[in-house]
Amino acid sequence: MKSYNKLKEDIISCRDCRSILPDEPNPIFQGLKNPKIMQIGQAPSKTAMKEEKAFWDAGGNKLIDEWYQIRKDEFYNEENFYIASMAKCFPGKAKGQGDRKPPKQCAKKFLERELTIIEPELYIVIGSYAAKWFFPNEKLTDLIYQDHMYRGKPLFVIPHPSPLNYRWFHKYPKFEQERLKIIRAKIQDIIKNR
Repeated sequence: MKSYNKLKEDIISCRDCRSILPDEPNPIFQGLKNPKIMQIGQAPSKTAMKEEKAFWDAGGNKLIDEWYQIRKDEFYNEENFYIASMAKCFPGKAKGQGDRKPPKQCAKKFLERELTIIEPELYIVIGSYAAKWFFPNEKLTDLIYQDHMYRGKPLFVIPHPSPLNYRWFHKYPKFEQERLKIIRAKIQDIIKNR
């Protein structure tokens, strides 16, 4: 438990990226050492960081309400979800649509530790940046339609639920029509029946 407590303290107090972020760093932390699910995403949105709640935005509404079909209090229950990400703070807006890439040093500093300390029953990896961390030479779409194992536990890869990802959703409708049903059933089974 000591290593978990130190990890939490280090994440919350980190200000390493102050010089490269558009806003004052405010790392988001949610989860216990032995959650049911460890979810690894890209980085919090500006709204999520301001409210200090991961996925507290339009993408989060889609993820929780439509895709997982669970209640918000179930998602924000630390016994259910440990929320990890490639970066703990909002990285800023890109020149085009979407956010800037998360700074690599954040994942190097914290995600590696989280993956050795946190012991979930299931891993969910969200979006291409996080997927490349686990599967550097694989295509996101291929990964989404495959079942994976990580440290002896099942791992699912899903696309980012951001509304800006509408082209991918339009091109691959079978994700929401078919694949998502399998993933959702596993999430709901773990949360509600264990």
